[in-house]
Amino acid sequence: ILNYDIMARFRRRTCIILLLFILFICSIMMALKTLRPDRAGFGDPFGLGLLPELQQRTVLLDNKQNSLNRVQEDTVTHVSNLHSIAVNTMKASIPPVNKLEEELSSPNYNFHIFYYSWFGNPQFDGKYIHWNHPLLPHWDPKIANNYPKGRHNPPEDIGANFYPELGSYSSKDPSVIEAHMKQMRSASTGVIVLSWYPPGMADENGEPTDDLVPVILDYAHKYNLKVTFHIEPYKDRDDRSMYHNVKYITDKYGGHPAFYRHKTSTGRFLPMFYVYDSYVTIPEIWANLLTVSGSQSIRNTPYDALFIALLVEERHKHDIHRSGFDGMYTYFATNGFSYGSSHHNWASLKAFCDSNNLMFIPSVGPGYIDTSIRPWNNHNTRNRVNGKYYETAFSAALLVRPEIISITSFNEWHEGTQIEKAVPKRTGQVVYLDYKPHKPNVYLELTQKWSEKYRKEQEQWLM
Repeated sequence: ILNYDIMARFRRRTCIILLLFILFICSIMMALKTLRPDRAGFGDPFGLGLLPELQQRTVLLDNKQNSLNRVQEDTVTHVSNLHSIAVNTMKASIPPVNKLEEELSSPNYNFHIFYYSWFGNPQFDGKYIHWNHPLLPHWDPKIANNYPKGRHNPPEDIGANFYPELGSYSSKDPSVIEAHMKQMRSASTGVIVLSWYPPGMADENGEPTDDLVPVILDYAHKYNLKVTFHIEPYKDRDDRSMYHNVKYITDKYGGHPAFYRHKTSTGRFLPMFYVYDSYVTIPEIWANLLTVSGSQSIRNTPYDALFIALLVEERHKHDIHRSGFDGMYTYFATNGFSYGSSHHNWASLKAFCDSNNLMFIPSVGPGYIDTSIRPWNNHNTRNRVNGKYYETAFSAALLVRPEIISITSFNEWHEGTQIEKAVPKRTGQVVYLDYKPHKPNVYLELTQKWSEKYRKEQEQWLM
């Protein structure tokens, strides 16, 4: 009986140890998968929702054009008046440039950060904008029926998995703009890549924001930051409209001291334009604008610039070269989602760019989660792993020695790529994610750390 009891206890202990070991191995495997996915995500249907060229191109563009038309027709008087008052107030209230060098890290003009000025609230805009983002249905009705529908209801319920320290703010609020500039400067970034639509146009969930550009430029200048433009896929974007819009931006904003110009290898100082979803337009159209012999050529004119295309699929690199672009960026913060956003492909992309006189600008991000607006998309979530995911991305970027690194993003809250300060928050409906056990500014500090590391390594590259 004694031997039987001893053996029974031994077997129980062995089973418990084995079970704990299996759980430990599973945890390790999940963590590794989060940091470096095994495959690119084009097999996942999610890609169709973000990348118009992949199967849903026509439907998405038609929807976007209809939405843009509705935006242009929306002339709600009291909102327009509020907007004018807010902008005029901001222009009058911007203080002179202060000496901030002792307080903040010096700006790194090789660190570019994507910035969105599309948020609104009742105080400044007459209503919530973007914080009340709709829940996007899955394209398969059978799957869509398993998930909730409707819109978010700010300020407690917003279209994000994290909650901003500044609350459901308006991008027109002067105190918010100033706080954002201070945060970006503290992170040692140098260039704000501002999401931009032509006057009167906007994304399908927002309203026009071009009127806000002068104020953003003024506040950027106060913090010694520069501003460049992330040209979104607006209605009828082609060679002709791009020429006119680049001319508009350069004529209207090019004289501002915060307007970014990049020093080229030939010693010229040229504006830079990131072109989102550039692959939607065929190379022949882009070549009309971007090659010397093109019918709408902008080359060797007062409006010449550096044009950076979005690379998603591997084949896009050849299209980008044929189109006459000056470089490529990868944007997405989801390692493994696309060929371009997969870290292990950056070395070959950099080699291709070097051999074809193109700039390669990898995009790094702190993580990805968009289930607040795409509740069915949890398979594309990339856990932040307390900052390790972000540092892994920076490490991969530095390995290819890029001239510029872009950061996705400062405040794209819908997709959970923000490095803006976030705070813990719990409501009756939602428990938001947060940066614990770290402080709200942890991703600003990590960016500053890698900015300094980049500077030191760049000195070695140039020796």
